[in-house]
Amino acid sequence: MIINVTAIPGAKKPEVIKIDANEYKVKIDAPAQEGRANIRLIEILAAHFSVRKSQVKIIRGVRSRRKTVDLPCQ
Repeated sequence: MIINVTAIPGAKKPEVIKIDANEYKVKIDAPAQEGRANIRLIEILAAHFSVRKSQVKIIRGVRSRRKTVDLPCQ
């Protein structure tokens, strides 16, 4: 399953907000420095969708707030 994510780094607490079927906004409780926010994004999405962290892949937008993420089908 491919989803589009708008990442919001530096939030007080992590949160996943569903906008529509394939669009999510994710608040990340890590700074956007040295890839820490991307690592935390993967952890947050893995917990939200109940999959392993190794199954979550950022396929587009690694250095952008707008990302395309690949998740296993549920």
